[in-house]
Amino acid sequence: MKRIPENTVHLIQEIDELWEPVYPFLAKHIVELYGRKDGVILEIGPFCGAIYSLLLQGVGSQFVMAAFPPEMVSFFGKQIHEKGHGEKICVVETDQSLSGIKRDSIDLIVFRGALFFPSLFQVDYGAINRVIKKGGIAMIGGGFGKLTPPEIIRPIAEQSKELNLKIGKVEVAADQIREDIKASGILTDFWIVLDGGLWVILNKG
Repeated sequence: MKRIPENTVHLIQEIDELWEPVYPFLAKHIVELYGRKDGVILEIGPFCGAIYSLLLQGVGSQFVMAAFPPEMVSFFGKQIHEKGHGEKICVVETDQSLSGIKRDSIDLIVFRGALFFPSLFQVDYGAINRVIKKGGIAMIGGGFGKLTPPEIIRPIAEQSKELNLKIGKVEVAADQIREDIKASGILTDFWIVLDGGLWVILNKG
């Protein structure tokens, strides 16, 4: 994958920490879509954080972060230990192709920030589809989620917007996402959720 500049990595880390009050509410939105309490959960990329709240809310039986770029691996590793989850969440270094993640091994994938930063990385829908188990889902996209209250969003909204623009966030249309998924050649069912952001849900039924 492309090398992400060091200053951009620091901005991403700042965003991840800024969003900590959002994660519990975002996790509830994810669970609503997932509809289960068990399973192997994988959070992908540089914008991980919801996985902590999923764990604390009793959702999932195994937890993995597939982190990139390499600088985020050490960042998340330190964060996990500071939060007391060192024995529960495994961090692996990978890229958008999800090298190192086994085929048909994941029940729930969360990939935040996936659609909005094409200058940093592209979404590999084929790779995501490859690692999901039959009956699993992937939630790919971004936003505060539909359950995050305004009093949580309001204090961080402007700073979050500024940081996202600094690292290259672009607006993406739902129609373009549909075309990208069709072009990937995967046959998995999907739909797009616009309530609380822009999310693609892949359902490997």
